[in-house]
Amino acid sequence: MSTVIDQGARAVLVIEDDPVLGKAVQRGLEEGGHCCTWIRNGRRGLEQAQAQKYDVIVLDLMLPDLGGLDLLRALRREGIRTPVLILSALGSVEERVAGLNAGADDYLVKPFAFPELLARLSAVTRRSFQSRAQQLVAGPLALDLSTRRVTRDGREIELTPTEFSLLELLMRNVGQVLTRRMMCEHLWDSDWEGVTNVIEVHINRLRAKIDREFDTQLLQTVRGRGYVLRVPS
Repeated sequence: MSTVIDQGARAVLVIEDDPVLGKAVQRGLEEGGHCCTWIRNGRRGLEQAQAQKYDVIVLDLMLPDLGGLDLLRALRREGIRTPVLILSALGSVEERVAGLNAGADDYLVKPFAFPELLARLSAVTRRSFQSRAQQLVAGPLALDLSTRRVTRDGREIELTPTEFSLLELLMRNVGQVLTRRMMCEHLWDSDWEGVTNVIEVHINRLRAKIDREFDTQLLQTVRGRGYVLRVPS
């Protein structure tokens, strides 16, 4: 889901149990041209965030059924990187630090001015867009082109430059079989004429790092054809 109403419009999920505030935020966002879904309790909010794609989430902390911090941690554990702006009456330094450490992108204390909320939503979604342009995500795998950091299920994986380049190629072509020659040309030269068997060595090393300690094997060999990165649906 990401309904575009006008340039700069955003799909916003508001998780707020206060009926007056929730309705006011929803109305203000919709009047500003955004598409807003308002949920009043934590467990339903988590389910909504898991089921639909939003540009940003506005999250209260003191929610029925499931607290905001637990909801946020659950999203981040699942690899859901939607920007989250915490909107809470809990405003101490310790509480703000706890929210940011749990995975929030920004923190706004109630009471607040609505123009500031709009400005902060714009800022976190802009930063997120710029960050996503530098990241590749394939199922549990995430590859950051700017920091050259690779993680699987949040666990960091150390790769050599060659392994990183191979994984980047595979992640840009998820589900597509890549031949050894294609990989050699990507790594070394567009007119590669050397021996392609060297790719097997690098593939085996890459597979050992991204698959060995996990139940699901992502990097697969297709006999007689090459290799493919497949992620669970």
